Parts: sequence; structure tokens; C-alpha cells
Amino acid sequence: MQAASNNCSPLWRTLSAAAIVIAALISGPASGQAVGPSALEPATTGPGVTPKVEPREFAPGVETFIPVEINPEEATAVHDLVEIRAQRGLNWKPKLVPQSRTLYRQAEQVRFRRDVWNLDFGFKPLRMIFVDLPTRTGEMRRTLVWYLVYRVDNRSDALSPSEEQDGYFSVAPQPAQPRRFLPHFVLEGQDVDDAGNKLYRAYLDRVIPAAVEPIRRRELPGRRLLTSTQMAEQPIPVGSEDDEQTVWGVATWTDIDPEMDFFSVFVRGLTNAYRWRDPQGAYTAGDAPGTGRRFVRKTLQLNFWRPGDQFLEHESEVRYGVAPGKASLYGVKPGVAHKWVYR
Repeated sequence: MQAASNNCSPLWRTLSAAAIVIAALISGPASGQAVGPSALEPATTGPGVTPKVEPREFAPGVETFIPVEINPEEATAVHDLVEIRAQRGLNWKPKLVPQSRTLYRQAEQVRFRRDVWNLDFGFKPLRMIFVDLPTRTGEMRRTLVWYLVYRVDNRSDALSPSEEQDGYFSVAPQPAQPRRFLPHFVLEGQDVDDAGNKLYRAYLDRVIPAAVEPIRRRELPGRRLLTSTQMAEQPIPVGSEDDEQTVWGVATWTDIDPEMDFFSVFVRGLTNAYRWRDPQGAYTAGDAPGTGRRFVRKTLQLNFWRPGDQFLEHESEVRYGVAPGKASLYGVKPGVAHKWVYR
């Protein structure tokens, strides 16, 4: 009996392995499994131990790099000082000096200047992964996580304005300095209803610690991957082509509407450029300085579309760029995959 059992054991092991594979296919993706072709590392290390793996070299075209937009006009701005011009009794006509010397007139069209810096940004394709996450009741629920792995480099010179003797301003480059990147990622739907009204759906980047390690093993073996809070904790060091100081991060979202077909990811924090305006009548005498003032910050808009349906969400359906004939939904020209906007 023992000999017969040993003779049958190879066949038995083969059948057992096949049964395990079939059961896995029926049960669907497990926690930490990607929604698409699997690229996870084998579990060769214990919990909390970073595997000693050489950093992976990406194939050409895997990463998308966004060039820094250098705009000297962002270093200066012209505004009225509404806090002064709203005061009573200042708009008068002197007899011995020109009216342009009055405080009221000198508070008109004042030029402001500031240093402007930019960070270099690149990203991998937007993908999906299943992760077990705790619910409010303490139970674990298998959750679909959308994520965007990105890199930040600090290589670009800053712009610094200075006033010349003739009263004009010139802008000169200044060497890069360590800068903090305070990530702010918003995934926003661009779909419209039958009447042409935008269906407002926006999802703020959510820090999900349980998803970071599975994503890192899949996307960046041998490298460190930071959440948005970890990314903001320390400045991005200055790097160059010979001294790479790349910092990798990941933005994650959950509970995305599966019926959303057209969407954009807005990335804020890659530059300190901003604009502001004072709406007519927003400030009145006696208000606190800055009352009614509206700021908009320079933001990177990355456009995507997904020609799938709500029944089977799959990362292979997500495409970078604008859908054919749908550029107006994104507020861009046809073929524009990314755009710098103020919002």
C-alpha cells in the first residue's frame, strides 16, 4: 500500500496544483493583486522587511515626463491696493504737487514681484489594485484602489525679478534650492449629462498605508515609495543629470464612480506660481485686509479617458490623453494630454 501511494503521489500533486489554480481564478483578485497583468514580486521577505532588489529600469515609453513651464510673467504682477483706494478722503487734487504723488494714485497699478520655482514631474500609467481595507465596523473589505505612481525632481532654476534703473523689471534665473512638494491630487470627472451639464465628481487623494507596499513591489522594486504625507515631510533635494535625487510618490483613490468615462488628475504643489484678483466691490473700508481677494494656483492637468463600463473595471482600459472628439469636455484643444491651468 505504501509503494502504491508513493507511485501515485506525482499525479496527485499535479491534480492538487491544478485545483488551486482553478479555485484562484474563480475567486477573483486577492488583496494586493493588480487589476491587470500581474507584476508583483514573490513573497520572499517577512513583514516590514524591504527586499534587497536592484531598482528596475523602465522600458522606453513607460514613464511620461512633463516639461517645466518657464514663464517670466509669473514673477511679477500688477494690482491696485484696494485696502488704500477704498478709504474715504484720499482721492483729492493737491495744488503744489502733481496728483500722481498722492497716496490714492500711488496705490494704483502697483507692481508686485516674487521668486518663482518649479519642480520636474513624471508619472507611470494610472493603474488599479485590490487591497483589503478596514471598514468603520472594523471588518476587512476587498477594495479597488486607483493609483498614480509619480516622480519629482528638483533640477530647474528659479526665476527672480529685479527692478532696473529705468523702472522696468528684469527676470534672471537663480540656482535651484531644496523645495518642499506639498502634494495635492484631485481626480475629477469631466462627463456631462444629456443636457450638456457637467456631472461633478471629484476625489481627493487618500492616504492608504496598506496599499503602498503592494504598489511598491509591483511598480518600484528596490526603491522607496512615499505617500502624500510622507512626501511633504522633507524638502526635495537639488539634483542633476549626473546626480539624480529623484523622489517617488503615489497618489491613491477609492470609491471611484465606475460609470465615469472622461476624467482629469489635477496636481498642485509643483510650483509656487499663483494669481490673485480683487472683485469689484468685494472690499469696503473697514474690512480686514485681503477681504474678498481670490487666489488661484498654477496646477498641472493630466487628462485620461476610459472606454469601459461599470461592470468590469480594468486598468488596461485607462488611456492617457483626451478621447477623440471630446477635447471640449476637458477645456483643451484636440490632442492635448496635459495642460498648466490656474484653479
